[in-house]
Amino acid sequence: MTIAAMSGFQKTLEHVLVLSTFIPLIISSGGNSGSQAATLIIQAMALGEITVKDWWTIARREIQSGLIMGLTLGLIGYLIVIGGHQFFDLFGEHYSQVGLAIGISLIGVVLWGTMMGSMLPLLLKRLGADPATSSTPFIATLVDVTGLLIYFGTAYWLLRGILL
Repeated sequence: MTIAAMSGFQKTLEHVLVLSTFIPLIISSGGNSGSQAATLIIQAMALGEITVKDWWTIARREIQSGLIMGLTLGLIGYLIVIGGHQFFDLFGEHYSQVGLAIGISLIGVVLWGTMMGSMLPLLLKRLGADPATSSTPFIATLVDVTGLLIYFGTAYWLLRGILL
């Protein structure tokens, strides 16, 4: 699935090769945030601390958490690009737009990861399935693939007419 997602943006990568250097950061950020959220929700459900009826309270809390983590990582990603340009002359003349694409993508990917990680176990429980089946490998894979779509879609949207 990752290959299919990336091949759809092959032309984008050919034009803006620097985007490929941030793929590990994007994938790990989304997968890790989703896996962490899923683990916490599954544990809380197993201990009887939350139920499916608490979904809106959980969603609000995870939106806040995802935004804070995403903004932090997005700012770090942006600063890496700015610093890379200032100290090593990396990322070309449109470094600021590239940094913005990285930063906004990280916000979206981490927010998406926390929402998927927290809501999928609740959905599975509601459907009568074992919430533990939404454990780390499943969530990480799902968020990795969709995270790439968020990343490349955001980069395309922000860099179209500039580098693309």
